[in-house]
Amino acid sequence: EALVLDQAGNINDLWDVTGLQVATGMSGIPTATVTMMGPDGVQRYVASTGTGPVDAVYKAIDQIMGVSVELEDYSMQSVNEGIEALATTRVVIIPKVGGPNDSQSTHAQSGITNDRKFTGLGSDTDIVVASARAYVSALNKLLTFTLRRKQQQTEEGEDGGDDGEDLEPQLVGRTPVGVCDGEIC
Repeated sequence: EALVLDQAGNINDLWDVTGLQVATGMSGIPTATVTMMGPDGVQRYVASTGTGPVDAVYKAIDQIMGVSVELEDYSMQSVNEGIEALATTRVVIIPKVGGPNDSQSTHAQSGITNDRKFTGLGSDTDIVVASARAYVSALNKLLTFTLRRKQQQTEEGEDGGDDGEDLEPQLVGRTPVGVCDGEIC
């Protein structure tokens, strides 16, 4: 069930973790090398350090995807028992205000502005891999939301009497991505 939930939202994935290596210990600096496949089909990799292995992985992912978010919640639980137990990780992220993927929303009736939150789930027998999958899942939701919101704003502008120019390429992470007839191209 956990693996099904982990893979259920992968239809609109822009980014995918294709490789992950972590070095950590009591006397060393936690270091992670992450390889990801971008929406343009190009693999990118970055090595980063952090306060722990998961922090190092998240910093590397942030560098590859070009995002700026705050981790609001991180939780992990074991799905089954034993040495090869499956770990399920859940993360909640909030884009940093003024960052490249700022996604504040204003309530239509009250006018109250809230930070939009994005949740991701990841499962694996390796807790660092499960953490990486959950984080990328949440970031993909953020980027997909941002892309759709910009597309809607452009369409609303066209209905309002704009000159009807083609959509400009949008920046998704560090990869220029255009929106053609409602599809990412």
